[in-house]
Amino acid sequence: MTSHLTAVTDTGTRGRRSRPRVYPRPLLLACVLVALLAAVPLFFVVGYTISVGWSEAWRLLVRPRVGELLVNTTELVAGGMASSAVLGTAAAWLVERTDLPGRRVWHVLLAAPLAVPAFVVSFGWVSLTSAAQGYPGALLIVTLAYYPLVYLPVGAALRGLDPALEESARSLGLGPWRTFARVVLPQLRPALLGGALLVGLHLLAEFGALQMLRFPTFTTAIYDQYRSSFNSAAANMLAGVLVLYCGVLVVAELGLRGRHRYARLGPGSSRPAVPARLGWFAVPALAGLGAVVLLALGIPLASIVRWLVVGTSTAFPAADLATATVTAAGLGLAGALTTVVLALPVAWLAVRHPGRIGTLLERSTYTANALPGIVVALALVTVSLRVLPAVYQTTALLIAAYSIMFLPRATVALRAAVAQAPPVLDDVARALGLRPARVWWRVTLPLIAPGVGAGAILVFLAVVTELTATLLLSPTGTRTLATEFWSNTNDIDYGAAAPYAGLMVLLSAPATFLLTRSARRGP
Repeated sequence: MTSHLTAVTDTGTRGRRSRPRVYPRPLLLACVLVALLAAVPLFFVVGYTISVGWSEAWRLLVRPRVGELLVNTTELVAGGMASSAVLGTAAAWLVERTDLPGRRVWHVLLAAPLAVPAFVVSFGWVSLTSAAQGYPGALLIVTLAYYPLVYLPVGAALRGLDPALEESARSLGLGPWRTFARVVLPQLRPALLGGALLVGLHLLAEFGALQMLRFPTFTTAIYDQYRSSFNSAAANMLAGVLVLYCGVLVVAELGLRGRHRYARLGPGSSRPAVPARLGWFAVPALAGLGAVVLLALGIPLASIVRWLVVGTSTAFPAADLATATVTAAGLGLAGALTTVVLALPVAWLAVRHPGRIGTLLERSTYTANALPGIVVALALVTVSLRVLPAVYQTTALLIAAYSIMFLPRATVALRAAVAQAPPVLDDVARALGLRPARVWWRVTLPLIAPGVGAGAILVFLAVVTELTATLLLSPTGTRTLATEFWSNTNDIDYGAAAPYAGLMVLLSAPATFLLTRSARRGP
């Protein structure tokens, strides 16, 4: 009996009858289970909205405060996505496609801000000057914190492009800028839009950095509402708005990305493109990249060192610091492994079996990423108490929260890797007599390994610095670097918080370096 399931129809060539699209049943089932897990916070928000009644929900949503939060959130998300896209793409082009001096060093430095959590960057700026507070400061800081989410995939995509396409365009009379706009940029679309989408989703859910910067958004307002009332109807309504906002971003990214295929077979990507000569432009290019690195790394790291030296509350409790570090690293590894395993079937279905069902299942995993950690945590608390009381306040429930929140990070990385792995190689291996398991191990996995590694590292970096869900879901007595840092900054003990901030950076730095190495080996 066949192990496939007919799900939707595929539009064939004009004039031919449509053929039914066939999905592998085990793969489809795995993706449905992952999507259901990712949708738990959404079910929680929707269920609560229904329970309070539509009239009450409408009354809570049409308040002037909601309008103010909508404007603030929209300005921050639009500005942050645009600035991160421009900065990340420009930096990737300079590093990958020009004769910029010290390109390998710049690659590491430009990816290094991933090792510094956004709320630590905010800590560095706010503890030096109050001028960082407000929208301009928030836009600057979130851009400096999140542009690597665009820089890394765009850089990997640039390395995977066939330089013959650009050479053909130039031979037809197109100048450098027109070649970039008409040939290169369209091929960067999946990486660029995927990275920008991740930036937007992170900004929708960002809490710690914006709370320090005193820039109110839906997320900070939700936290304030829950802090005043654990079961706040107003907070749940605001969470519902975030869900809708996430849907708008996901649909917009899907529409802009289109249905083009980017995998190809041939030696084109193994031949590096001839670097563009910068000439006199090398000086301003170096100055610009140096300014980015200084603002993103220099100021927060200098602030940490300053508070370590001059802070009156600075202390180095070795046992507490070691326990928090080991706990954060262990949770990061467990969360990264679990999330990549969950993301792999979703990415595979979306790329190798494209269709409405695959797209729907993939996009459904993005929703929770736009919700604050506190909403995800409360949803899991509610479900666990009602359905599985045994998992309440366990590490397993905390890992589940991490997987739900950071699944898009792994999915985007894996999707890009699978999209650039030609399916014909699998077909050739099977034609030569290899069993499916051997094909996967010897052909497919080596091709997508850079994407797997990149996804795991991105999740690890997010988990070791996660704050709100960890505060609510971790077993009693669990202390991580992020929670200890936040506890001290809340008491304005910047000196006491500095060692935990420094350890977060040190713990994240090796993972960030591995991420840059993985990106350099990308397709």
